[in-house]
This record gives sequence, structure tokens and C-alpha cells, in this order.
Amino acid sequence: MSERFDAVIIGTGQAGPSLAVKLAGAGRKTAIIERKLIGGTCVNNGCIPTKTLIASARAAHVARRGGDYGVTIDAPVRVDMAQVKRRKDSVVRHSTESLTRWLGGTSGLSVISGHARFESPKSVRVGDRLLEAEQFFINVGGRAAVPDMPGLAEVPYLTNSTIMEVDFLPEHLVIVGGSYIGLEFAQMYRRFGSKVTVIEMAPRLVGREDEDVSAAIRTILEAEGIAFRLNAKCVALARDGESIVVNVSCDEEPLEIAGTHVLLAVGRVPNTGDLGLDRAGVATDARGYITVDDQLRTNVPGIWALGDVNGRGAFTHTSYNDYEIVAANLLDNDPRRVTDRIATYALFIDPPLGRAGMTEKEVRASGRKALVSTMPMTRVGRARERGETQGFMRVHVDAETKRILGASLLGIEADEAVHSLLDAMYAGAPYTVIQRAMHIHPTVAELIPTLLGGLKPLA
Repeated sequence: MSERFDAVIIGTGQAGPSLAVKLAGAGRKTAIIERKLIGGTCVNNGCIPTKTLIASARAAHVARRGGDYGVTIDAPVRVDMAQVKRRKDSVVRHSTESLTRWLGGTSGLSVISGHARFESPKSVRVGDRLLEAEQFFINVGGRAAVPDMPGLAEVPYLTNSTIMEVDFLPEHLVIVGGSYIGLEFAQMYRRFGSKVTVIEMAPRLVGREDEDVSAAIRTILEAEGIAFRLNAKCVALARDGESIVVNVSCDEEPLEIAGTHVLLAVGRVPNTGDLGLDRAGVATDARGYITVDDQLRTNVPGIWALGDVNGRGAFTHTSYNDYEIVAANLLDNDPRRVTDRIATYALFIDPPLGRAGMTEKEVRASGRKALVSTMPMTRVGRARERGETQGFMRVHVDAETKRILGASLLGIEADEAVHSLLDAMYAGAPYTVIQRAMHIHPTVAELIPTLLGGLKPLA
């Protein structure tokens, strides 16, 4: 016997639970299915646990720098990795338990455990249960990419998920991948006390960013003792006694780097391989991402895809925004679209990178007349007071409309300060609105008007 629902949501990542509760609250009989961990990547092995670990790592870093602030610590700073993990687990548990109670206590919503696979465009099977509905919402997220790298099958390795279970200090952590995930773990474990080497096949770190941003990030991390090997070629792994050896070159010295543990941070892949999408007729692209339109509808009427699985964003906030877009269209007669949103994200090293809108490279490629202003963080009083003056702030403005095109803020509290620019961008306001605003002193954001006062034509 099949079970009938108005809506079925597959996956409990950032978009799924909110949409499920919203639909149920609108009187629709709804089911939400989860095969493994309530909360998905963000709650279990993404944002929440990593930022909790980063907080522990920063505490160790600040303690070691106590003398710089006139604080004397008479004993060596030690990191209890078992306690670090217990603290992380506690924060995660609080989130998952709260989410579980919220879903379980919602009237009209059934929470189902198991692996969902489409039987047809209007049905999915979960174990022995067949669920039928007019609307399906796929929110199954992604996982760490594990490339077909020579020797990988013969050595133990960690991913962003499995490293969550580590309760010891790796002697030498070798990280393959010099982008956002890899760099956050690199700084974290260096501050815990590990020797850390980052291997990147590209000529620079975080290749999505402008070259000077990448260079500044490298300088910040090298100052903490993190080693980098860029332009790595012929990458392969092998065992050598108790060590794991990573080949990084075919002909340039050093040919290889040996460590005690290896973390793979080379990207993400969508969890679409075992959903039975072919039975539903749902189209995917060459990388396995479900193709969607501007309102997140798939090619099959009545099926939507939200979150990382649709390839239209790779962040918790883009996933949540997907929920807002779908809910607005379905329930509020509000035609919101994916293209309404402005790209924004952060790299949570310390100090963080806050990004909004276009990079300088993208501004130049657009061919428009633009203005630019850059300010070193050494000019920011809050940064000097805190003794954390690394980085710089930069903003680009359209010379004709005076609207802000993009910003790259690398420095203390940049992940928060960038929102003052982002909000003006969404409002479609000219940059002069921020210039005329009175901000609180002493803060980082108070220097944004000063930054805008230094705009000059982009050469």
C-alpha cells in the first residue's frame, strides 16, 4: 500500500526542514526523509563543528600571544584534543537535538528515516514504504570529493567528515587542496600544534579570489608556520613505514612530502548517484548536479532541487535562500529568483575574508567604467587595538551609477563588516549613502565610509 502526501522532502540540510515546517504550517500533508544525519553537512560536519573547532584553535593562539598584550602565562599552552572534540560534539548535539524536536513537534509533518529512491516522478521508496506525492523537493546535499589519485586506495586519509572524529593531535598533517576548506583546517590544526603542509596543484591559493587576496592569505598563514607547495604535479600517495608520502613533482625538488596524516580537501560532489533520478526523469549535468531553472524547478514538473545538490550555491546561506525562494513562489505568490541574490561568502581563517559581489577580475572583464579603493587594515583602529592588522579592504563601484559592484575585505571582523556593503548593494543604493552614515567607533565598519572616500578610477 502506498502512502499519500501533498509534499515530500528528501534530505534535512539547511533548506529541507524550514521548507517542511512551512508547507506543513500551510496545511499540506508533508513528509521529510533523512537517511543518516539530521541537519545535513552544516550541522554535522560543516559550518557548526568547524567553526567550533576554529574557536578552540583561536583560544590556543591568543593564549600563546598573551605576552604581546601584557598577559603572562607561566606554563606552556597545551591543547587537550579529546576535550576539544567533546566541546565540538556538544555544540553539534545541541543543534541536532533542537532540529529533531522542531521537526518532530510540527503538526502535519512526518519525519521518516531511511534512504529515499525515486520509483517514478510521483513516488519514492524508503525501505518497504512507498510514498506518493504531487510535489517533491530534493535537498540531499553533497560530500567530499575523493579523486582517482594514484596510491590513494593504499593509504588512510581524512575528509572534512572523517576528521570530525579525530580526538588526537596529528604530528604532521598534509592537506591536499589549498582552497576554503583546506585552509580553514590548515590554520586550525597548526594552532592546535600540528606541523601542517598544504599541497595545491594550482599556482596560487583560493584561485577564485583576486591574486593579491590570494597572496595576502598565504602571507598570513605562512606567518603562523604553515608550509605550502604550489604548482604540485604528478600528485600521488604511498606508504613509507609509519609515514604517508605525497608525491608533489615529477622533476622539481622536493619530489615528495612525508606526513603522518593526510586530509583531502579537493572539492565536493553532489549526492545524486543513488536517488533513482533516472526513474523520475530528472536531468543532471556532467558533474552530477541537478539542473534547475531560476526558481529551482527541475525539468520534471512537480520536482524541485534545493541546496548544494543543484550546483547554484555551495554554502549554508545559499541553501537557506533556496528554501526562501521556493516557499515564496509556492505559498506567497512572490516570484523570487536565484538570480536576485548577490554572491557572498566568507573564508573563516583568522582574520577572515568577507566577500560580496564581483572580484576585481570580474569587474575588469565586464568592461564597465569602475572606481576602486583599497585600505590596509593597519589604518583601522579596531585592528591596531586588537593587535591584528593583517590584510586589507577593497571595494569596487560602478563609475556611472555609483552602485557598489563588489568588495573583498580581508581582516579582523571582515566577515561581519562586509554586510554593511552587501545591504547597500541589495538596496540598489549609491555608495554615497554609506559615506553619509554615522557608524559606531571603534569598529571595523566605521572605516567603510573612509574607504569609499578614497575611490579612484580603476586603471
